Amino acid sequence: MKKRNLLASKINSHATTGRKAVAWLIDPDKIKSLREVNKQLNHAVSLGLDFIFFGGSLVSQPKQDSLISEIKSLYPKIPIILFPGSIGQFSPLADGLLFISLISGRNAELLIGQHVMIAPILARSSVEVLPTGYMLVDGGKSTSVHYISQTIPLPRDKPDLAVATALAGSYLGLRYFYLDAGSGANLPVPVEMILAVKKNIEAPLIVGGGLDNLEKVRAVFDNGADVVVIGNGAEKNPDLLAEVLEYVNVLNLSLNIN
Repeated sequence: MKKRNLLASKINSHATTGRKAVAWLIDPDKIKSLREVNKQLNHAVSLGLDFIFFGGSLVSQPKQDSLISEIKSLYPKIPIILFPGSIGQFSPLADGLLFISLISGRNAELLIGQHVMIAPILARSSVEVLPTGYMLVDGGKSTSVHYISQTIPLPRDKPDLAVATALAGSYLGLRYFYLDAGSGANLPVPVEMILAVKKNIEAPLIVGGGLDNLEKVRAVFDNGADVVVIGNGAEKNPDLLAEVLEYVNVLNLSLNIN
């Protein structure tokens, strides 16, 4: 099935124009129904939320499909992009899929194995595929991502290793890169690492994990992130997402690109 590249165009525009974007990572494992987050989501949409990332460690497809369907019925203009932990978390109802290769690890299943199994299903769907080099970074504590992926994260003090990993992914043809400290990380991805990776790859850079206040988000944007992902921080502080979006709106206006 021929796919449109609407999401690719939108994400690429952030890297080429300098406009910053915000994605809210919604974990279906942590909410029983949309009502629990709908007020927060409605406010975020009104402030210009760019993307909803959808995923978790143990998501069941029926629950995921139901939540995606509800969100799309209420907020049809917000792209929903799957951030899957396994092929069992695919939903044909989503707009896009981060087709993640965990290039920071050496688990063959997450480098290419699961991708082979889901590829025929993706080919028959209308879900837009975004080939993404996923790089797990030490966030100061063991997270569910470490456990599920069975991989060792990149050391915080080795930006050169992160650059080499990103370059390898770029040479393999990956088009997007995601630096992640993991959900609930004590520390975000080091700004030195973000800056180094951004300087060495010509691709949109997504950054998430450990972003639990506006100061950390500012630092991440200032050092090269094109898209910032807010997840666990928005769960603990419902006002954080609105604060970040208000900041991004001002930042984009200051660049005369809104």
